[in-house]
Amino acid sequence: MGVIMQAFYWNCPGNEGQDGNWWNFLNGKVTNLQAVGFTALWLPPANKAAEAQSMGYDPYDFYDLGDFSQKGGTKTWFGNKNELVNLIASAHAAGMEVYADMVINHNSGGDATELNPIDGNTRWTRFTPASGIFPRNWLCFHPSSYESYDQMSFGDMPDLCHRDPNVYTQMIAIAQFLIEHIGFDGFRFDFVKGYGPWMVKAIAEVRYLNKAQQGFKPFCVGECWDSDRTINDWLSAVNTFMDNPVSAFDFPLHYRLKQVCDNYGFSLTDLAKGEVMNVEEPAHAVTFVDNHDTTRDPSNAIINDKMLAYAFILTHEGYPCVFWLDYFNYSLARVGTANGIAALVNVHERYAGGATKVLYSDNDLYIMQRSGFGGQPGLVFVLNNRGDRWSGTTVQTQWTTRQLAPVAWDGHDQSAPQAKWTDGLGKADFWAAPRGFTVYVPS
Repeated sequence: MGVIMQAFYWNCPGNEGQDGNWWNFLNGKVTNLQAVGFTALWLPPANKAAEAQSMGYDPYDFYDLGDFSQKGGTKTWFGNKNELVNLIASAHAAGMEVYADMVINHNSGGDATELNPIDGNTRWTRFTPASGIFPRNWLCFHPSSYESYDQMSFGDMPDLCHRDPNVYTQMIAIAQFLIEHIGFDGFRFDFVKGYGPWMVKAIAEVRYLNKAQQGFKPFCVGECWDSDRTINDWLSAVNTFMDNPVSAFDFPLHYRLKQVCDNYGFSLTDLAKGEVMNVEEPAHAVTFVDNHDTTRDPSNAIINDKMLAYAFILTHEGYPCVFWLDYFNYSLARVGTANGIAALVNVHERYAGGATKVLYSDNDLYIMQRSGFGGQPGLVFVLNNRGDRWSGTTVQTQWTTRQLAPVAWDGHDQSAPQAKWTDGLGKADFWAAPRGFTVYVPS
């Protein structure tokens, strides 16, 4: 399915010295990312927010992509419309898709307060955007005569009421603008627990027009930060009678991988059990190690031995998403070696196809096989949880009298593992370094 690069992290323009220039900065990375094997970019919200230096999750003007002087400046923290369009064009030329971050639950930066006569409270609900498109007043927000229940609020920002016909129409129009005029290929929906899943369904079902085809269907993924049961319920609500099924980020898997990486004594017998999306809904699971939100809190972030987690998501089922901060700033890309994310992206694209089968697991050792599909011949993945020695065992694979060569590995010892030959029954012993992994592929 490919590999996504989450092409931002919290406060990235300021931290990188790229205020108002992030789109250009990212444009300069496209060729290298494409060469490694990335197939998509997920960008932060592109519209003007309540403040000049904002990550965009407090949207103010959906149609100002950095070209109107308002809210402290003309450009967004990332750049302007032309720079964004140029970035998307470069990505498309490199064969990569680009996904927009859709923040449609709430607004911020209102220009005036208004009394909502339904409950008698005053809120910042008067919006007069400089783009002149989609001005708003209290009628656009909760509480509304169109809807009595607001699912979840986000801080003190007023929540849009999507059942209001004007708001609903504008949500569809914003999505059309981003795909048909700016060039995006899909959406990441922020905070989907805050509004009805039918709104995501409506946006996903629109048949968009683009330069490549009529009736284009966007890739869509929701941020439902919750348990597998809640995510499954949300996916069912969105995808029932749906011809463009929506995906969800695999938060349960993130927390399981955090246990592997950060908690001493986690048993690898629990690694492939259910209650994670890449097991229960592999076709609709976007797997990840960390993101811009989880890394803001040490209780949510993965701190230690992150390569174990990346090795897992880039060999197992699901649509993996790599985090910019890990790849670039924490120097886990390690391009040109067998020990980094770049090698694992190559593994994912060339070998990680077909069904997943656990060949062996105990407290400290986990060995998995991908059976292969189409042009991807499959692989054997070994994960060693022990910190004091190399570990391995003999398992039976699907390949008989075949050499399986290590193409990616890492651990507290970065020595290269040896290639293995299976016997006439498909058996061979496979090994990984202390707190490390090895990926073997048929050669």
